[in-house]
Amino acid sequence: MSTGGPRNPEDLAREIERLVREYSGQAHGANAPAGPGSPAFVPGVTPVPYAGRVFGGDEVAAAVRSALDFWLTLGPEGDAFERELATAIGVSRSILVNSGSSANLLALSALTSPKLPAERRLRPGDEVITCASGFPTTAAPIVQNGAVPVFLDADPSTGNVDCSGLEEAYAPGRTKAVMLAHALGNPFDLARVTAFCRARDLWLIEDNCDALGSRYALPGESPRWTGSFGDLSTQSFYPPHHITTGEGGAVNIARDMRFKVIVESFRDWGRDCWCASGKDNTCGKRFAWQLGDLPEGYDHKYTYSHLGYNLKPLDVQAAIGRVQLGRLPGFGEARRRNWEYLRSALEPLSGSFDFMRATPGAEPSWFGFMLLVRDGAPFTAVELSRGLDEKKIGNRRLFGGNLVRQPAFVQLLRDDPAAFRVVGGLDGADRLMRSALFVGVYPGLTRPMLDYVVETLHQFAR
Repeated sequence: MSTGGPRNPEDLAREIERLVREYSGQAHGANAPAGPGSPAFVPGVTPVPYAGRVFGGDEVAAAVRSALDFWLTLGPEGDAFERELATAIGVSRSILVNSGSSANLLALSALTSPKLPAERRLRPGDEVITCASGFPTTAAPIVQNGAVPVFLDADPSTGNVDCSGLEEAYAPGRTKAVMLAHALGNPFDLARVTAFCRARDLWLIEDNCDALGSRYALPGESPRWTGSFGDLSTQSFYPPHHITTGEGGAVNIARDMRFKVIVESFRDWGRDCWCASGKDNTCGKRFAWQLGDLPEGYDHKYTYSHLGYNLKPLDVQAAIGRVQLGRLPGFGEARRRNWEYLRSALEPLSGSFDFMRATPGAEPSWFGFMLLVRDGAPFTAVELSRGLDEKKIGNRRLFGGNLVRQPAFVQLLRDDPAAFRVVGGLDGADRLMRSALFVGVYPGLTRPMLDYVVETLHQFAR
């Protein structure tokens, strides 16, 4: 122990970081990207997760540095992460939130703002076109904002919306927006959807939560990152996703910067003030506004133009996210490599499974590897899921399957027969609900793990 005087904070911080990195190397080695130093894999004993956190000492050190600064609420790390994320995706602005589900809620809520043109503003009873197959929080914000979801069928070969129903779904004067997710990292048909939205002056929200790092090329154009095609898009940084901050997410504004103030307002209690946390009087008119029926000069920091929420993340999460964002290219490469390996190794099982295909024009950064059990197979998806679970191989169904079969939506229709509309018979969504599941391709999977997945599936099919 040193007998000298007190050490300055910078020296202490460097020593803490050194110890943190040493600790992380010993305690979190199993969470590093798969490589030569990965822990030994014991088939049937070591779990094979469908997804998980992949990180190293840099993330832990960044989190500790941020905690030592003790800013806590969204601050300098958040500002930097928002800029870096927007640049990485190719959008005008990214706004951090506390989850991907919150991002979907805020993106849809933003369309209800009176700051938008009256003829395009989403009002109660207006309709939003979406897909029947997927995760519920893609569709739930439509209902939560008093609008009506119009459910299209899904294409089982891509997992995405079947665009053949777009015209039938459109109701002049009532349809205001389209909100769709890229299924398992596989971009939906952005060429058809963006053309449809442009022709009818509809808003487009891309749920990009499962597709960060995927690309798509419109006809005659170079590939662009998903999340940059719609008016708004959303990200999730929950641990199974392409990068993680624990909890966390973002709303991306592709072009129209009117949405910056609107999304931030809904995120920050609905306030009209755009001052960052800890700052006052950015506009120089804090006590000079007259809004609503408030008296002139009422404090702008306590003036509310929307009925909003408090959905901000913490600065420590942004510090982690900045490091993770630097890993995104390598993560995407690993996901594509693992997906291609499984696809090739499982080709002999095509008599029992249909395999997901990339949408034409798409370069997916895959979230998972989907197995679609054929109708004539000698086993069901439920039996396969149980069999994989017994072998300690993580797997998931395709999220909510056909959402209109979920208890919440069944009850919704009982309470109000006009709560949502369905276009067509939803046969594709039903097949995905009945027969689809997926296994992992995330960067923490080693080749012995993938070999074990392949061997197990071959044994099960036999």
